[in-house]
Amino acid sequence: MIRYARLALFGLLLLPGLIALAGAAVEGNQAERGSAAVLQISGPIGPATSDYFRTAMQKAHEANVELIVLRMDTPGGLDQAMREIIQEIIESPVPVATIVWPGGARAASAGTYILYASHIAAMAPGTNLGAATPVQVGGPGGLPGADEEEDTGDNGDEENGERAEPAGDAMERKMINDAVAYIKGLARMHDRNEEWAEKAVREAASLYAEEALEINVIDVVAQDVRELLQAIDGREVNLKGQDEKHVLATAELTLVEILPDWRNELLAVLTNPNVAYFLMLIGIYGLILEFYSPGAIIPGVVGGISLLLALYAFNALPVNYAGAALILLGILLMIAELLAPSFGALGLGGVIAFVVGSVILIDTDAPGFGVDPALIAAVGLVTALLFVGLIAALAKSRRRDVVSGREALVGAEGTMVSAAKNQAVVRVQGENWSARSEHALRKGQRVRVVERDGLMLVVKPAQEESESSAG
Repeated sequence: MIRYARLALFGLLLLPGLIALAGAAVEGNQAERGSAAVLQISGPIGPATSDYFRTAMQKAHEANVELIVLRMDTPGGLDQAMREIIQEIIESPVPVATIVWPGGARAASAGTYILYASHIAAMAPGTNLGAATPVQVGGPGGLPGADEEEDTGDNGDEENGERAEPAGDAMERKMINDAVAYIKGLARMHDRNEEWAEKAVREAASLYAEEALEINVIDVVAQDVRELLQAIDGREVNLKGQDEKHVLATAELTLVEILPDWRNELLAVLTNPNVAYFLMLIGIYGLILEFYSPGAIIPGVVGGISLLLALYAFNALPVNYAGAALILLGILLMIAELLAPSFGALGLGGVIAFVVGSVILIDTDAPGFGVDPALIAAVGLVTALLFVGLIAALAKSRRRDVVSGREALVGAEGTMVSAAKNQAVVRVQGENWSARSEHALRKGQRVRVVERDGLMLVVKPAQEESESSAG
């Protein structure tokens, strides 16, 4: 029995060492196998997305991963954010494999460009890509169609009998041509279908996964990331700065997810156009309330913080400065209505300017980046109702009797505090006034004010007036 106890004790002493050796063996095996960083883009691509992608790429490079996998499901987004992501991919010393995932996901608009820029482009079954035509920026406008593209020779001088091209059409052509050159350059980097890439821009063409693989738009169709790693094992890709092609060894890689941190999450909330717009409203009205009632402190503090956060968000978003100016003008007109009532003229003009400015505030039609019309309508309606109530209150106050100032003293009753001829004092409405009278008065007598002469009140006995009225 003692022998068994000694063996058990010896085993317990060896257990920590065995666990450490096992852990070291696992770590050594993982180090030998290497790892792949898994990133995620879900939803509209904006400033928060590009910030997350840049930060995650830095973490992946510091961890010496052998592959970066980007899972993507996006309807598109802002051009600037998209280009920042693509620059990170092109400059990456580590291959980037992008997969449109999960089933039912899409890589529309900006997502198509990112897929073309990736070293490996993959899609899950049931996904689609395309519709890469750049949206009109700065307001509504049609995109050039096939007829317009064929009619490129009609521009010219009216003196030569040629039709001058409208400025809007010229801007649209510039946007389209720039986007075509950009996506074709990305396609050429990885030997992908340039012809369809141009079609995706000019005609907003789309493809499902299997068809995209068939015409060499993507490289792989895979159910998930693990299947993707198996499918691309042994493939060769071009990395910037390397003369020879890089051979992928991905079959045994360990997957390590890099998720957005709290900073990325906060930036995503702040750069939501609806949140930024609401913060701007809180900031403006908070400061107005602070100026209207100095010393309240809380409205000023909350308003100042909210306004600074809104300005930070708008700095990252494509803001139309005409819209911002109209909002500011609307606020100033509403303040003017409060300071110098015009029975609604200034206030109504301010509400109209405010609503119009809110509609055109965000200078893009990219999906997911615009102030919700319902929010604008609700704010405009509430503001209009407030001013209607204010105007009604002002109109009602004009019909009331005067209760302060010079007119309020005449006719008011008071009590004689002192009845001396040279220093008569009367107490009226809680204040002591110098008084004079043609009648003999006594201390404590009730008197009525009949006139005000500067700081002197002319009074007479209140009883006498009552008696004369009764007679």
